[in-house]
Amino acid sequence: FDSILQADVIMVVGANPTEGHPVFGSMMKRRIRQGAKLIVIDPRRTETVDSAHCRADIHLALRPGTNVAILNSLGHVIVRENMHDPEFIKSRCEWQEFEHWAELVGSDEYSPENIGPIAGVDPEDIRAAARIYASGPRSTIYYGLGVTEHSQGSTGVMCLGNLALSCGMYGREGVGVNPLRGQGNVQGGSCLGSWPHVFTGYRFVTDEATRSSFEAEWGVELDAEPGLRLPNMFDAALTGHFKGMYIMGEDPVQSDPNQNHIIAALRNMECVIVHDLFLNETSKYAHVLLPGSSSLEKDGTFTNAERRISRVRKVVEPLAGYQDWEVTVKLMNALGYDCHYEHAGEVLDELARLSPAYSGASFDLIDRVGSAQWPVDKNAPEGTEVLHMKQFPRANGLGTFMLTGFVPTRERVSDQYPLLLTTGRILTQYNVGTQTRRTANSQWHSEDVLEMSRGDMQVRGLKTGDKVTVSSRFGATQLKVIESDRVNPGIIYTTFHHAESKANAVTSDLSDWATNCPEYKVTAVEVSKVKPEEKSRARTDSAQPVRREQEAEAAVALEEA
Repeated sequence: FDSILQADVIMVVGANPTEGHPVFGSMMKRRIRQGAKLIVIDPRRTETVDSAHCRADIHLALRPGTNVAILNSLGHVIVRENMHDPEFIKSRCEWQEFEHWAELVGSDEYSPENIGPIAGVDPEDIRAAARIYASGPRSTIYYGLGVTEHSQGSTGVMCLGNLALSCGMYGREGVGVNPLRGQGNVQGGSCLGSWPHVFTGYRFVTDEATRSSFEAEWGVELDAEPGLRLPNMFDAALTGHFKGMYIMGEDPVQSDPNQNHIIAALRNMECVIVHDLFLNETSKYAHVLLPGSSSLEKDGTFTNAERRISRVRKVVEPLAGYQDWEVTVKLMNALGYDCHYEHAGEVLDELARLSPAYSGASFDLIDRVGSAQWPVDKNAPEGTEVLHMKQFPRANGLGTFMLTGFVPTRERVSDQYPLLLTTGRILTQYNVGTQTRRTANSQWHSEDVLEMSRGDMQVRGLKTGDKVTVSSRFGATQLKVIESDRVNPGIIYTTFHHAESKANAVTSDLSDWATNCPEYKVTAVEVSKVKPEEKSRARTDSAQPVRREQEAEAAVALEEA
């Protein structure tokens, strides 16, 4: 993250580092105070946009769901005004692919004058942002879940890569495209193969040579086809094709979209195991509960968003008697797979044997140098600070441009649902609040509230403090509404930290075309004042008939079982 201290221009897209990533946010604010320019692309006027210690030079308050359109429009300005870096592109990239991309984004379709009204942004602000970014000379991009949690989330990330390649913003300090991961050690989980299509180190299960190396290490025959992603598992459970789930450190009932769908799927499974520190919303549907251990009760490693591998050291014995990895090993042995790790360090040793980027990693190395950024290998025995300095990780070593046409989300506003709901986080709570709601932090954020513009509230006869029903095609919930100048008319915002708010009872289950990451950031809704005679509990009676049918099918399946 300290690379940001070398940046001249910082572009933050779909992220709010001052609240969502405060450690990095403090470094960002330091660089801004030193004179770096800040561009923010976000539907809300967050603290990153406007606060005492952080103020954006340009804020593109785009309409949710138009990320790709805006980013392509930035590319349009860069191409049309010849602000790209032809020398970098010719030496480090595939020139023909650049020409194809330039033809796409350079068309009138992506001109600021055409995209501005679609995204709700002043065309001149788009031009100004593009000029600032391309001028650098060291421009860096940081993006968050506001990019990935869309039906075109992967396309949005590709757009960012295209912009950086076109301006030569790779391979040195103060530049690049950097994801701000959604949770601690999400990067580590990804590196360890927590996806159905890759093994550890992002090695594809469909590659025969890769699969053979893992089969030799593990002594089993491995499936050549990728498994299911999480949303697909829930869908398959409702059809009776997916029977059980082992859930460790996650609360899908509260955190996943379309809550009614998730509950129906869990009820239709034969075995649900929840392994966690605390009882959560998902544990209500578990057949087996396993106590988890905190980071102070176990050994291992965390890998953060800058690829930095750090040691996790046990300080106290786990209350449950076993560290998480020990529970998993016991379960493996009980199921008939002979597994005998004696220490967490042996897990990292196995990772090093199977994953080239980790081939030099070990507890001994990390204990000696403090931490290491992968790749850690014979060429970089103590880690790699800056990636892509000489070539990109492709067969020919060249960067490529992706064609990123804008496809509007299928989640559209209508007369019945005229507002767009987008969700996010706040500084004093963390995700579904399983841990932070049990601390004094709740003094600062005791409930989730709905932010709404003055005009939208006046039209509906609302005032700050009113209890309202938020309804969508998927369900409904009730929240307290507050007037806010941080959201534009037609857009509303809430957090999802408290189980009582049931924010994900209304969110869409549309997902990204490539990753199936849910589209939390765009849900068409309506808001109405709760009448005095209505019960205060959240209602879900406005859910789609198909959702009610799913619940009924799940109930019948349970009775038959």
